[in-house]
Amino acid sequence: MIEYIRGTIAELSPTLAVLDANGVGYGLNISLNTYTAIQGLSGDVKLYAYESIREDAYQLWGFATKVERELFLLLTAVSGVGGQSARVILSSMTVPELCDAISRGDERLLKSAKGIGGKTAQRIIVELRDKVMALGVDASAGSSSGETSGIMAANKEVLEEAVAALTMLGFSPAPSQKAAIGILRAEPDATVERVIKLALKML
Repeated sequence: MIEYIRGTIAELSPTLAVLDANGVGYGLNISLNTYTAIQGLSGDVKLYAYESIREDAYQLWGFATKVERELFLLLTAVSGVGGQSARVILSSMTVPELCDAISRGDERLLKSAKGIGGKTAQRIIVELRDKVMALGVDASAGSSSGETSGIMAANKEVLEEAVAALTMLGFSPAPSQKAAIGILRAEPDATVERVIKLALKML
C-alpha cells in the first residue's frame, strides 16, 4: 500500500498531478481542491495516495490532506458513487462545505454535483452523516483559496485548461466550452478553479 508520494511537480492540471519521485513519474488523479492546494508550489510536494485496483483498471489518486482522502473513501463506499463521481463532488465544494452539507442533510447542495441524483444524495447523507461528524472538520472554515490563487494572464489559457478539466471529468467539450466562455464573460479575471467550480453547477 502506498501511503503518500513526495516529489516535485512534473506536470499539473486540475485533474492530474504528475510527481517526479526519485526519477519515477507518478500520475495521480486529483480533485480541484488538491489542485488549488498545490498549484504554484515549488520544491517537494506531498500527496496522500489511494490505489484503486480493478481487473480492468489501475488508478492512483492523490490528496493534499488525509481528511480529503478519508472523504473520498467514504464517498466511494456509498452505492452509486464511484471514483469519478467522488472527485466531482470534491471539486464542486471544499472539504468543510461538503462535511457541512452532509451533516445538515443538504440534499440540494449534494445534487448540484454532476451525476448525483436525489436517491444517491440521500444515501450519502444517511450513510455518512455520523462518520463525517466524527472527522471533526470545522465546517465554518470556508476556503478562500479560489480568491488567493494566482490569476492566469490570458483568458484563453484559462478557458482551454478549464474545458480540458471538465472533459476529463466526463462532460462533453461543446457544452463545457459554452459554460466556461459564459463564466469568463461575466468574470474576466476568474481563475481556472473558479471557472470549473461554476461550470460544475451549470452543466
